[in-house]
Amino acid sequence: MENMWLQSALWIGLALAATLISIRLAVSVALVEILVGACGGNLIGLPLTPWINYLAGVGALVLTFLAGAEIDPMVVRKHFWSSMLIGMMGFIAPYVGVLCYTHYVYQWNWHQAQIAGLSLSTTSVAVVYAVMLETGFNRTEIGKIILAACFINDLGTVATLGVIFAQYNVWLALFLGVTGVAMWALPKFVPWFFGRVGNRISEPEIKFILLVLFALGGIGSTAKMEAVLPAYLVGMVLAPFFLKDRVLAQRMRVIAFTILTPFYFLKAGSLVKFQTVMAAAGIILVLLVLKMMTKTIGIWPLTGVFRFNRKEGIYTTLMMSTGLTFGSICALFGFNNNIIDQDQYTILVTAVIGSAVVPTLIAQQWFQPDVTIPEEGDNHA
Repeated sequence: MENMWLQSALWIGLALAATLISIRLAVSVALVEILVGACGGNLIGLPLTPWINYLAGVGALVLTFLAGAEIDPMVVRKHFWSSMLIGMMGFIAPYVGVLCYTHYVYQWNWHQAQIAGLSLSTTSVAVVYAVMLETGFNRTEIGKIILAACFINDLGTVATLGVIFAQYNVWLALFLGVTGVAMWALPKFVPWFFGRVGNRISEPEIKFILLVLFALGGIGSTAKMEAVLPAYLVGMVLAPFFLKDRVLAQRMRVIAFTILTPFYFLKAGSLVKFQTVMAAAGIILVLLVLKMMTKTIGIWPLTGVFRFNRKEGIYTTLMMSTGLTFGSICALFGFNNNIIDQDQYTILVTAVIGSAVVPTLIAQQWFQPDVTIPEEGDNHA
């Protein structure tokens, strides 16, 4: 299909179908979009053109920024040790477990096993945030603790990937320096700038945020880092501002969830090839179970230490067991740099996408915490 408008109609039609199914089944639209994308990719061959890949990338960027902007500093300070330790163990346990298993059982070489461990050590900020937003848990204390723990978890993954495989050159130094300056300057500049130009139909605030995200993402990509990492960090330092200006946050959500994130989630699903999945189903299932088991071993005991009730503990463990954006990024990094081959890449990506669906569905259906959802204007649950 060469016609761009017919391609657009196809993708938006699938996004609309996923939305209607999610409403009917009361399941997160992000998960349904992944499943619909998988069916579309295998049954009709969804076209992955450069413009679709671009929109999917922007969707991941904006969604990751919005997730970072939901991390309430007051909640993080109040629950620093729970967020920090749950996030750290959420990374360490599956990384070590999967690395050792793939190296000693499957005989993958050390670097291949490291890529496997990193790919399956992550959480999915995109999926977790989308689910939290739909359920309203992003406005609850437990939801904000989970989002903060997700940040720590994925920061551990990206930092380890960088330490092991980064190219230590001037671009990396420039990326770290510019990101640090941006994180220091933006909380001071944004309130002043938005106060001067805000609340206009031309949306200068959103354009400025996109400028920052694209610029930092471009420098990060040149330095062989990932664009979503600075997006998360920028969202985190601007969280106090966005928690006060809920109207601006809502406008960005509308843009993201209407036209951007459907392409991201549908594309993620379309990468799952049923033929490969059938051929390597055993390995994929083992890696998926291994990820969930090691996450449980690392996180579940801590939820008891920090006095989460049973449902909150199970829900937190399951949501921390998800994976998508950073997991796919790690696998793609390994494939693009000839560390893993096509078959290994497909196995890892499928296991990663499976982890976006299976634990989230279980958490949504059976273990949603019994908490009161605050009204939208109440920032501190």
